[in-house]
Amino acid sequence: MYKWLLTLGVALLLVLSACNGEDEEGLDEMPEEDNTEEEQTEEEYVEPEFTYPLTGEAADQELNRRALAVQINNHRTARQQTGLIHADIIYEFLAEGDITRLVALYHSHIPEVVGPVRSARSYYIETAKAHDAIYVYHGAADFIEQDLRAGWVTNLNGAYYDDDQFFFKRVNFRNSPHNSYVMLENAYEVATRNNIEVEQDHDSLKFMSSPEVEDITGEEAESVDVSYASNTNVSYEFDENEGGYLRSSDGEQTVDYETDEPVVVENVLIYETSHRVIDDEGRRDIDIQSGGDGYLLQQGTIKEIEWQTVNDIMVPTIDGEEVELVPGQTWVNVVPQSPGLHEIVTYE
Repeated sequence: MYKWLLTLGVALLLVLSACNGEDEEGLDEMPEEDNTEEEQTEEEYVEPEFTYPLTGEAADQELNRRALAVQINNHRTARQQTGLIHADIIYEFLAEGDITRLVALYHSHIPEVVGPVRSARSYYIETAKAHDAIYVYHGAADFIEQDLRAGWVTNLNGAYYDDDQFFFKRVNFRNSPHNSYVMLENAYEVATRNNIEVEQDHDSLKFMSSPEVEDITGEEAESVDVSYASNTNVSYEFDENEGGYLRSSDGEQTVDYETDEPVVVENVLIYETSHRVIDDEGRRDIDIQSGGDGYLLQQGTIKEIEWQTVNDIMVPTIDGEEVELVPGQTWVNVVPQSPGLHEIVTYE
């Protein structure tokens, strides 16, 4: 009996020893930890093959259509507007009095309808011309219209298509002159009828890559107010979920009239420049060539910049070098020198 137990014990020790050996061998042969996910997150950024020149966003193919610059009404009774959410770049200038007006550039996406559309001003015309865009407006002072018809900038005047229901229409939920809307998707057909070139290879503005956006630095500024006049205020609130700024005019958030979708702006540029009243109606001459001081808002930060004209386009610079933009929509606020940039822009 004792001999049998001893034999059993030895056998058990041999089995345990073998198991330990297998465990050790198994440990030696364990596969390395799977770092696939980590490696994927650290993969080198691949530039998209095609991008839209005015937004820097990825495109399915290269576009050679010409940009459209639409003169948009921003009177209090003209809000909310239709189609601003689809614009690549929007410039906002004072028109007359304390009222601002917008010129919106469309290239990456051409919406069905945009408006209300309003009359021309010289600095809007020059802005459209700088981008080599077809300028779409509704009416102008006689002296401006004469220059436009003489070839100042390639243009389409809604006054010649007023309520034709193909290119321009009048809506019944607003009163004139705040009720003229352009069927923008038909603009290229109308332009072709007028022997206007509708193809154009636009040079791209300078944009960051996605990894560079994550490294943006600057003073924190989640909320920024821009005062055009005592009773004309624009404000921006950074929304991290949207990845851009929600815009408001005079305390009312800017949304699309048709869809209630908010305007989300990835880049906010604020340029200070000389303004001069030129007539009894309060119309202005605004200097968009000489350069000056400004601010740039990106990803919840603000930084001081200068603006310069590069190929007649107002661009942000720091120490003479053009500053790259975040891919997406850009809103350019052009404000008067008096009372001064640092007094009419506040942030926290």
